[in-house]
Amino acid sequence: MTLRLRSKSVWRTDLPVFLATLLLSALSLLISFFGFIGAAALVFSLVFWAFGIAAQVGPFTPKSVQQTLLAVPAGIALGAVTVSLLTGISLLRDLLLRAFSRSRDSDLLAKLEELRSSRASLTAAFEIERQRIERDLHDGAQQELVAVVMRLGMLEAAAADHERTVQLARQAQAHAERALERLRETVRDIHPRELSDLGLIAAVRELATRSPLRVELTSNGDDSQLSSPTATAVYFTVSEALTNIAKHAGVGTAQINLKCAKNGVKVRVRDDGAGDARIDAGSGLAGLRERMRSVGGDLEILSPAGGGTEVTASAPSQPPW
Repeated sequence: MTLRLRSKSVWRTDLPVFLATLLLSALSLLISFFGFIGAAALVFSLVFWAFGIAAQVGPFTPKSVQQTLLAVPAGIALGAVTVSLLTGISLLRDLLLRAFSRSRDSDLLAKLEELRSSRASLTAAFEIERQRIERDLHDGAQQELVAVVMRLGMLEAAAADHERTVQLARQAQAHAERALERLRETVRDIHPRELSDLGLIAAVRELATRSPLRVELTSNGDDSQLSSPTATAVYFTVSEALTNIAKHAGVGTAQINLKCAKNGVKVRVRDDGAGDARIDAGSGLAGLRERMRSVGGDLEILSPAGGGTEVTASAPSQPPW
């Protein structure tokens, strides 16, 4: 109730609609009560006159049979007027509701369009990620395992030659070890084990250690309050930012500033490279922005040409859903 009362829509829409509806409903009640009772008294005034009762309706009091006869069509007309007034009040109530609600239509339409765009971007990002995993498995671990199979076949054919057998066995072992390492790298790119076991700060520290860049990491706060979706989104934002620096910035250093709190997390990844980075549709940064938005956060990029690039991501500790 407190959260609802703090929202602007209560005071801008709900309260005016409630007050207007309350006043119009009270007016409808008065018109219905006096209008229909007056109409009934006029229509049945001849019956009342027969029992010696003069049915008074407002200032009108019949004093003869002729006046009671004239009161019948007047009662019908009063009933019709009452129905018309009630209909008009109902239309006025609907008109006021639309008038008060119209101010929110543009905001709702904008949010709906943003939701549609976000869903489309997330779908595209998931498809790109699926293709990347398929490509990594095909070009990495699968090729190494094929080489292992071939070496084992050659090993069987060269069983009579001891030295050749030992050489092929060693080659097969080396290929198998490389295949295992490729599989570990692929799994780490899907969801790093350090993130699940040790938390976001430790996972980012491990990421900085494995990066080909010289990374300066500063971190503070407690990451134990962060939900798994939030921590995962921030981790991959840092990972993609470091990858982009290594590929496009033309520098060998980067800075990461990670702040964790009970209510959320904020991370900045900066380099002093070429700059001029953009969040274009279908790019990795666009996918990361949609990933951050999916957990209630956002991603901003500041990248003037020649002035380096700063990627800032923030998100609440718990997603809004």
